[in-house]
Amino acid sequence: MTIANLPPPLSEALAERGYAAFTPVQDAVLAPDAHGRDLIVSAQTGSGKTVAFGLAMADQLFEAEGLPQAGLPLALIVAPTRELALQVSRELEWLYSKARARVVTCVGGMDASKERRALSYGTHIVVGTPGRLRDHLERGSLDLSGLRVAVLDEADEMLDMGFREDLEHILDATPDGRRTMLFSATLPKPIVALAKRYQRDALRISTAGEDRGHGDIVYQAVTISPSDIEHSAINLLRLHEAQTAMLFCATRDNVRHLHASLVERGFAAVALSGEHSQNERNAALQALRDGRARVCVATDVAARGIDLPTLSLVIHVELPRDAETLQHRSGRTGRAGRKGTAVLLVPYPRRRRVEMMLRSARINAEWIGAPTPEEIRAKDRERMLEALLAPVEIDEEDRALAKLLLEQRGPEEIAALLVKAHRSALPAPEELIEQSARANGPAGERGERSAPTDGHRAGFEDVVWFRMDVGRRQNADPRWILPLLCRRGHITKNEIGAIRIAPNETRFQVPRAMAARFAAAVARTAEAGGEDESGVRIEEADGPPSHAEQRAPRSGPGDRADRGGPSGGQGAPGGPPRYGPRASAGGKPPYKGKRTR
Repeated sequence: MTIANLPPPLSEALAERGYAAFTPVQDAVLAPDAHGRDLIVSAQTGSGKTVAFGLAMADQLFEAEGLPQAGLPLALIVAPTRELALQVSRELEWLYSKARARVVTCVGGMDASKERRALSYGTHIVVGTPGRLRDHLERGSLDLSGLRVAVLDEADEMLDMGFREDLEHILDATPDGRRTMLFSATLPKPIVALAKRYQRDALRISTAGEDRGHGDIVYQAVTISPSDIEHSAINLLRLHEAQTAMLFCATRDNVRHLHASLVERGFAAVALSGEHSQNERNAALQALRDGRARVCVATDVAARGIDLPTLSLVIHVELPRDAETLQHRSGRTGRAGRKGTAVLLVPYPRRRRVEMMLRSARINAEWIGAPTPEEIRAKDRERMLEALLAPVEIDEEDRALAKLLLEQRGPEEIAALLVKAHRSALPAPEELIEQSARANGPAGERGERSAPTDGHRAGFEDVVWFRMDVGRRQNADPRWILPLLCRRGHITKNEIGAIRIAPNETRFQVPRAMAARFAAAVARTAEAGGEDESGVRIEEADGPPSHAEQRAPRSGPGDRADRGGPSGGQGAPGGPPRYGPRASAGGKPPYKGKRTR
């Protein structure tokens, strides 16, 4: 179908918005075989789904004379979050503006009494979130007996958020003869089950393609020390200097902490999480749209449905729980034909889990190292030269001021002052834990950090040996051991000598001069039983490990069970990595990596 073949009010609205052709998903829902049928549509975020179902339901809404008089709702659109519902409502308002359609929005966090009044005046289209719609149904302010079309937008996310019962309650209140359309970026089994119950002979449409990673998004994975997550996020922001960037965290507390850290360092940042009111959310989004803020720190749910045209960088500060969450987060950028970059910050112990998640999502990510301060400064110089040498119009007042400056300072000094002023407005890059190799390949090229192994290097002639109760069988590795020792013992990596990893324990050196201070700090940072919150015990040892212990085979009888099964000890998707039960450690629970900010 072409734009000219649509009802005149819709074709006029599309022409005013500059539409010359339909996107693939819009073409698919308007095809002859989809006409009037129930639909299950799988399409990428940012592919024009809202306009697609707005066009698809036109046949059910329009009559010979246009839209009927506003009364009971004719169409219902259910979305998982307030932001997405408000965005859908705005899209439908301009699409149906020429038809004088009444669109009412019913979402949590807004004034329910105003919504009830708007519904009582009559409406054509209702857009809402599951909880608020069910509330209006139970109070009798929403009557769906005249409904002709029901649309579930981002249906998979609504089920993930626990709205199944609300959705079933809403759909049970609609007439049997309605048309039902499910739009979602992914189609997991619960969506298929829901479709079988509430749809008839539904046509499945998929425009996502085989590559589930968005075609307009470049994916990168950055291997880092677990203690460098926040610093790496800051350096990525500084390297890209994106017009708008979004950083994803797993919890409200981590959003609050990271947002405060960014603001403290001079970034124009806003936060979005479940603890913010609707007015605060609206203010944050408006600040991003008009350029007063350039960075948004958000949780998954809070960022659902946000569409920012200038968003070109997404940083997964905390790893997504699964491939679908990765896709939805990353889909905030690379929308409507624009290019974007999605970066995952991958602590060393979690690399294997991330590789599995990327494979399941069929995403080819480039493995790189975190940006260094030197790389950021070099990029700053390029951007500064480009900005200062760009052609601009200069008026007479500017020339007069320039002449005064030249009378008091030389050209080179003025240029230096200009460079200094430009740099002073930029947050300083962060120093990261040194890496001996970039994380740009499979095992053997994974950014391994060389651990000090020479017990007689300068400063380590007289040492005290300490031990940790994790070893090779628990995936002990200097890349995460070093930051943990620095954090627990309040020392630097240069104050740790040789690290010897045995099958079930790890021993390391500390100079005797600071051994007592190190032991006292470890005791202060330990919980009951001498372990820290991640389950690692550190204590003084009676000497280095024996040669027999160091040469013990990596695997043996029972090791498969020690590693947590064939998966090599990986935890459940979305949880912290699991490094295997320590059978030799008195039946203690498995070590779990510390949850970082």
